[in-house]
Amino acid sequence: MIIKDLIIAGLLALKGYIATHVLTCLVPAFLLAGAMLTFINREAILDYLGEKANKTKSFSLAGISSFFLAACSCTVIPVAGGLYYSGAGVGPAFIVLWVAPAANILALIYTGNILGGGIVISRIIAALLMAFIVGGIMSIIFGRKEKAVSVTVNVQEVKQVTHKSIIAKEHLILLLLILLSLLLPNYLVRSGSYLYKILVWVIFSLLTAVYAIKILSKQVIKGWLKETWWFVRVIFPLLLLGVFIVGIIGEILPENWIRNWLGGNGIVASFLATMIGAISYFATMTEAPFVDTLTKLGMGKGPALALLLTGPGLSLPNWLAIARVFGVKKAVVYVSTIVILGTLVGWFFGNFIF
Repeated sequence: MIIKDLIIAGLLALKGYIATHVLTCLVPAFLLAGAMLTFINREAILDYLGEKANKTKSFSLAGISSFFLAACSCTVIPVAGGLYYSGAGVGPAFIVLWVAPAANILALIYTGNILGGGIVISRIIAALLMAFIVGGIMSIIFGRKEKAVSVTVNVQEVKQVTHKSIIAKEHLILLLLILLSLLLPNYLVRSGSYLYKILVWVIFSLLTAVYAIKILSKQVIKGWLKETWWFVRVIFPLLLLGVFIVGIIGEILPENWIRNWLGGNGIVASFLATMIGAISYFATMTEAPFVDTLTKLGMGKGPALALLLTGPGLSLPNWLAIARVFGVKKAVVYVSTIVILGTLVGWFFGNFIF
């Protein structure tokens, strides 16, 4: 009976994830990743975000731009993967992988409405600090090694752009339309039925499709979809497996245990909050009401900050997909670094800032 209950819990988690994330989050994210790989000028990406680019500038560009990408820990993986395989350095790619879910502007606004401005400022500072450290560590360990690019399809009919131009104008418009189909369902629809989000997604997806058919040949579209399919088959099965496992963990973990061990601002409470966030799956913005509930039950502000960061920034499905896209070694280093930094940030802010 227990096994049956656990399986049902995992299946319910899968049902909720598929119903509310695949269409409006993952589909446009995969299409965006494929488009980035197809249309972005690799040489220009190397200039701005490559391993030989100025680290201060490339890290800052990756970090600041990520604030405007409202994505969960799973949705951001194909986007960061597309950037990485387009020529970006491992440091900037992992900064996008971290900042976009951990501290995007939509989540920050929502957090401020629920938890106040002080926690928002702390979240921004902590996310950027962690991003630069993560980017630096990943660059030091992996930056000098040649990347084994798994996606090598080049679409010959894509117009050549100059060395300094990242992307042709008509292709940039296409990427922006895909990005709007990814962002606007969350930005425009913050309450009410999920069908409203689907409606927004359908409108911008149709605009994207019409524009793509108008400016691209069938061969180029086929190449773009081939790149997109690579991300789908590599990432999607692992996301589903991870969500199923998280559903089982949520069924096993006693709620009273969480409440009792997250009080105060000690290092143990901060570590436990970080680990809960790192394993569990939170869609963007859902972490704020969850943390608000726990703080009312006695959770310290330090652990609350750690959970606000790692909850949307990491998840078990995220671990599995990162290992598949970027490699097991990179995934281990990245996840370990985030867990350590999240623990220290929660402890420091809880004891010396809050």
